[in-house]
Formats: sequence, C-alpha cells, structure tokens
Amino acid sequence: MTFARPLALLVLVAVPLFVATGVWLERRRRAGAASFTSPALLPNLVDAFPGRRRLIPQALFLLALTALIVGMARPHAHITVPRHEATVVLAIDVSRSMSATDVKPSRLLAAESVANAFVDRLPRTYNLAVVAFGTHAFVALPPTSDRALAHTAIDDLHFGEGTALGDAVSLAASLGQRIRSQDGTVPPESVLLISDGARQGGQTSPLTAADRARALGVPVSAVLVGTPAGVVTAKLVGGFNERIQVPPSPGTLQQLAHATGGEYFEAATAAQLSAVYKHLATRIGHRTENRELTDAFAAGAIALLLVGGGLSFLWFRRVLP
Repeated sequence: MTFARPLALLVLVAVPLFVATGVWLERRRRAGAASFTSPALLPNLVDAFPGRRRLIPQALFLLALTALIVGMARPHAHITVPRHEATVVLAIDVSRSMSATDVKPSRLLAAESVANAFVDRLPRTYNLAVVAFGTHAFVALPPTSDRALAHTAIDDLHFGEGTALGDAVSLAASLGQRIRSQDGTVPPESVLLISDGARQGGQTSPLTAADRARALGVPVSAVLVGTPAGVVTAKLVGGFNERIQVPPSPGTLQQLAHATGGEYFEAATAAQLSAVYKHLATRIGHRTENRELTDAFAAGAIALLLVGGGLSFLWFRRVLP
C-alpha cells in the first residue's frame, strides 16, 4: 500500500495520546470517587459496574479515528479486478516431435484437449485466436468470440515439420492489434504458447519476436510439454523405422516468457497441463489496478462510529463512550 499524502499519517500520533489521556482520566475519576466514599460501600450504592464492556465503544471510536486519519493520507493499493475485454492467442506447436506419446495420448492431443477446456474458462466477452506452427506459422483462427469455431480450429490441427517458434510469436503478438474496443482503443492481449522445444526453422528468431511482443505490450506465457523419454518414429528408405529421441528443450521458452513479462510452466503429464491452463485462465481473466482506497477507509470509519455509538447508547444511554 502507498500513500499520496504520507505526511498525514503523522496525525496517527494522536491515537496513543487519546488512549493515554483516557487512562489518566479514568484513574483520576476512580481516585475522586474513592475520596467521597469507602470502596467497601460501593456495591450498595451502584447496581452493577460496566466492566470491560465500557471499553468496546471506546475501542471502536479509536479504530474509526485511525481509519479517518489513514484515509486522509489517500492510500492506494494494487487490486485484482475482472477484465471485460481482451484478446487471447493460443499458439500451438504442431511439429513432428509433438506426436510423441510420453504425454498421453500424445503431446499434441493432450495440448488440444486441455486447450479446449481453457477456451471454456475464458470470459465470453474475450476474443480468442489460434496460431499453429510447424515449418511455418499460420493463423488457424483469427480473433473471434465464437467458441464453437475455436474448438473446431483446435481439433483440426495436424502434424507438420519444423518449429517456426519465432514466426509464431511474432504472428500471434500482432493479431490482437487488429481489434478495437467501442472507444477505439486496443484491448489487452496475451499469448499462450504451447511447445516442446527450441526453434527449428522459420524466418524470425525467438528473441527478435520477443522484442516485438514486448514493444506491443503483449506478454507471452509459455508451457513446455513433454518428458525426457519422448520418442518419435521416422520412416526410412527400404521400409525401416528410425526411433528419434525428442526431449523437451526449455531454454528458448524460458527466454520468451522472461523477456515479454509472461510466465513459464513445465507440464510432464496431462494433469499438470490441465492445472497450468486453469491457472492461466484465472490470470488472464483478471488484471491488477492501482486504486485509491480513501472512500473505503471513510466508509469503514463511519460504520465503526455508528456501531460504537449504538452500543454506547444501548448500554449507557449516551452516544459518546
């Protein structure tokens, strides 16, 4: 929490002064009462003592005073609020290594399954786009709010060759710039990149693509799919098959996420991949704003004063404690 007028907090010194003054006056009152009568006779003169109950309205009054003073300092805090508009781009790797079955039923099919669940978690007001990349990056679905089209585009992805990672990030980051809100502004955009490895082919390097995404204010969150046990089979001349190990390569995805202000995750199983999507759906669906809390502190102070005054009137037939 920050304060626009921090010097106003110096007035908080008055709170312990009020407490000290109250304690002094209470002791003086008791001393004065003792000088007029014997303490042994007080039970015969007074039906009941208020005891600690008398301190409750006083404590509420001091809390209200503290809240008012803090409100005078104009406090600000970062608060998470729902987004009403945004563009989310799913960039999915369809290279041959994504056919590995170390993540059941395969890396790509697992990614498609939880991507569909991710789509259903996004607010309906969001636009969603799908970019696929193998040897080349291409738009499988331009930004749209039609969730049925999104599911169809994800399910229709098929395997290719290569991993044009930089091209995919550059293309995905530019898609949201075509969308305009009713006031003419560009809604915030996020890219979710699902891949199992480093760049192989393409015209744009991942770092160049990251620079472009950062310049556009587009964070790229990356999800690394696969395990070191991943293997794909390639057909050779003569009818033979070659088994090729395809362990995931985290380095490039980590750099992309770090350079653009996104997040990086590793998902070795379908369950872990699903958990990542649930987390990202929540993060993408909200934003952090710096808001002034003066009104909240003022409202809290008024509520404390009303409660304290009500209890004081109910118990002692007076408003002030």
